[in-house]
Amino acid sequence: MWRAIEQAISSTLGEDFKVLDSRSVAGGCINEALRLQGEKRAFFVKLNRIDNLAMFEAEAAGLRAIRATGTLRAPEPIATGADTQHSFLVLEHISFAGPPAAADARLGELLATMHRNSSGAFGWEHDNTIGSTPQLNCWTQDWLTFLRQYRFGPQLAWARDAGLPTTTTDQAEQLLAAIPALFTDYHPQPSLLHGDLWSGNRATDSSGSPVIFDPAVYYGDREADIAMTELFGGFSAGFYQAYNATWPLDPGYETRKKLYNLYHALNHFNLFGGGYAAQAQTLIDRLLAELG
Repeated sequence: MWRAIEQAISSTLGEDFKVLDSRSVAGGCINEALRLQGEKRAFFVKLNRIDNLAMFEAEAAGLRAIRATGTLRAPEPIATGADTQHSFLVLEHISFAGPPAAADARLGELLATMHRNSSGAFGWEHDNTIGSTPQLNCWTQDWLTFLRQYRFGPQLAWARDAGLPTTTTDQAEQLLAAIPALFTDYHPQPSLLHGDLWSGNRATDSSGSPVIFDPAVYYGDREADIAMTELFGGFSAGFYQAYNATWPLDPGYETRKKLYNLYHALNHFNLFGGGYAAQAQTLIDRLLAELG
């Protein structure tokens, strides 16, 4: 494995790289993470099964897309590859310092600016993953069609197979039929999204600047990114104030955020089971009540 990673890094750098030290890094439940130290610099490496190479290639493409906006800092992808047992993603190593919330205002401002990067359709050039769940990103002109076919449709099918109660999935289908009412006076543009923006996927670097990582990039409604920041909390009031000062959210966001977080609740049920079924049911109940 080390030889394959050394060769991949050397090919990118144009000079020989040798691993002098490797250390496991805590955090995350999808991949094994390591810090590799060479003579001149260190790298952050993710490892997974060999059949997950496409997942890493899509993540690298997403990081490049974020970096290309010239807004938020994201780790530079160095290389992807595989040996006979593992696939890997090599990233620049970023030293984190200070509490992430210290850079929340700047994060909100730059995220709003990143969301200004648009496309002619919803979706993306690559399918990718949300956690370890496949995420389909077929280019689609209509946002509601995209939501139904490529976000909620697959998640609901997997949730049925995973044992989500039939009453919940039936009500979810009822909700999806009713969601045009949430978009009567709101027509989102395709914004470049991080796609998995919970507090564990942002940090502050040694210069005090915000960093985002572990993306599930696609072009979608910017409200979906903001909604996920609220799902598990951890973002300060300064983040939301700065975001709205840069690009104010539509008043209907307060209702639509429940729809966008239902996607993540279903995904977490498919990944982890347990109480996420109740969370999904609660979101469905609230949305159906608000829709009348």
